[in-house]
Amino acid sequence: MTTFMRREIGEQPAALRATLDALLPMVGAVERVAEGTRQTLFIARGTSDNAAVYGRYLTEARTGRLATLAAPSIATTYKRKVDLDGVLAVGLSQSGRTEEIVETLAWAKDCGAKTVAITNGGPQSPLAEAADLALCTEAGEEKAVPATKTYTTQLAAIAVLALGLGADVDAADLDRVPDAVAKLIDDPGDLESVVAGLAGKPGVVVSGRGLAFSTALETALKLKEACYLHAMGLSYADLLHGPIAVVDEDTPAILVAAGEGPTLAGTVALAERVTGAGAAAYGIGGGDGLARASTAALNGPDLPEWVAPLGLIVPGQLLTEALARRLGFDPDAPRGLKKVTQTD
Repeated sequence: MTTFMRREIGEQPAALRATLDALLPMVGAVERVAEGTRQTLFIARGTSDNAAVYGRYLTEARTGRLATLAAPSIATTYKRKVDLDGVLAVGLSQSGRTEEIVETLAWAKDCGAKTVAITNGGPQSPLAEAADLALCTEAGEEKAVPATKTYTTQLAAIAVLALGLGADVDAADLDRVPDAVAKLIDDPGDLESVVAGLAGKPGVVVSGRGLAFSTALETALKLKEACYLHAMGLSYADLLHGPIAVVDEDTPAILVAAGEGPTLAGTVALAERVTGAGAAAYGIGGGDGLARASTAALNGPDLPEWVAPLGLIVPGQLLTEALARRLGFDPDAPRGLKKVTQTD
């Protein structure tokens, strides 16, 4: 029986096409709302927070503007005003109904920020209504609790946001994304070997750097929530500063990289170090170099680094769904979780 999660993974090419068709004409609107701002503040929780990490790296690396992740509790718990003059605040919530994110975006506006919402909840959602501009994704209804198509369409919206902020990228690269994702769904690589390698393990370290760091965090989150693994998502720079000590024959590493870019060589070197120490390293992306250095590998997208995260997460989603079923868990309804999480 096909799970909702697997079905929704397969719906991502169409969801991405629809989202890009809807949002690319709004690049000018992003430019207008961002006029007079000089830095960007991303407001999110959970999977949306991992999307925000992509936004932070993309914004800083390709627009030269400072970007940071908000601490919503400053607004909701400490209730402290902060000078946000010159800030573009971007609130991300797939449902558009996460009260903490809606409240924090409203707080940002009250503190002087210009505001943008990124949501799959539509223009009538509370988050969209709280913002100066709403970038509404076109993922459609998502029934599985683990986010898949709502996550990748968030990344697409962030890529459009970056274009509006003047990113030095080729916007035509976005046209290649849906087909690249479809290719990964059809041929994710050595999925069975990676599933078998993780099936008897209590935990895993998932690592990437730069633009791929968001994918490492999101893959780790998926493995935690659907497979109940002790999955640790880390930048490989942080991993080398001590936590690599936990990588051993019982704790393999999943290493994520785009097929090009300044972090690829370091990811390949890390895979060689892990396997050289007798532990398993499973690659996602990174081209032939990472595949050769890994115990087994999943394919990555044939995309430039700046949009690679829109495809890099797909093998991790497929891995999560297949591993959950292998372990006897229902990936559609992880224990203790709901589709919309509210926090105080």
